[in-house]
Amino acid sequence: MTNIIRPARRTLLAAGLLSPLASPAIAQSPWPNRPVRVIVPWPPGGSTDVLARIVAERMQAITGQPFAVENRSGAAGNIGADAIAKSTPDGYTMGPLTLTVWAIHMFLYDRMPFNPDTELQPISMHWELPNVFAVPSQHVPARNPREFIEWARARRQGVAYGSPGVGTSPHLSGALFANRHQLDATHVPFRGAAQTIPAMLQGDVNFAIDNLASYVPVIADGRMRALAVTSAERHPALPDTPTMAEAGIENFVVASWCAYAFPAGVPAPILQRANQLMQEIHNDPAIQERFIRAGGRAMASTPDGVWERARRERPMWEEMARITGARLG
Repeated sequence: MTNIIRPARRTLLAAGLLSPLASPAIAQSPWPNRPVRVIVPWPPGGSTDVLARIVAERMQAITGQPFAVENRSGAAGNIGADAIAKSTPDGYTMGPLTLTVWAIHMFLYDRMPFNPDTELQPISMHWELPNVFAVPSQHVPARNPREFIEWARARRQGVAYGSPGVGTSPHLSGALFANRHQLDATHVPFRGAAQTIPAMLQGDVNFAIDNLASYVPVIADGRMRALAVTSAERHPALPDTPTMAEAGIENFVVASWCAYAFPAGVPAPILQRANQLMQEIHNDPAIQERFIRAGGRAMASTPDGVWERARRERPMWEEMARITGARLG
């Protein structure tokens, strides 16, 4: 029989997830006692998929129960998020949802298939990562954003930029960059970075300001060139790549983030146990190192911490959607 590793009670108290009088029954919830379905709303190979699989693998090792990853991509993450929101709230369906679900899509869609505020229950923050301004080395000669602007302006046919879908932070980042620098730029939406990257390598798309984690391998092998990252500081996965500010592009700090979620209505003891596992996993130095190598930064929070960040950022994304004119059905 597989041993189940449980975090010490003092750790849970320190995290603020249990009161000092919490009963042992709650602290030692039996969840999970059967396989858990992890719905990833993006295709295999992208940053959300890669980082979700790291956590699912670790959850399975700790609990002894399978955490089966199921990719349900489409509609910039809405299809998978809707599948989570509409699932039975018994703790056996969960998944990583990016900031588009928590803070952007409500400003793009006339009608959402679900209401994130009432149909989703955040478990914990999962990761944060910057976007990277990447170009295909074989097709674009620019070595910094300023050179790219001059190169793009000189092209009679304009340029094209890829993203994982309309309204995603990579789309809004690319549109904002093009708008500010008066580039003739066409947005080409894909289902995820696993489709964007091949199109860039073939020369069909000229640039992307996309989630860094997906691009680290192709940047490392030289097929892509990183011109800048959108974080306030350089990222440890690309220490030689400047920030946008260092590269001369001011006021361009954009961080993508993701939080694990259940459907709303999951029993409190299960939510507490799942949050405890997330805290344990994301605070593990070995996991943090794996996330950094993949281009992300492991994060954990209380469920309320997810809501606080989402509501704090919504005005910024509402304004960016207005400026770019991005709208969906």
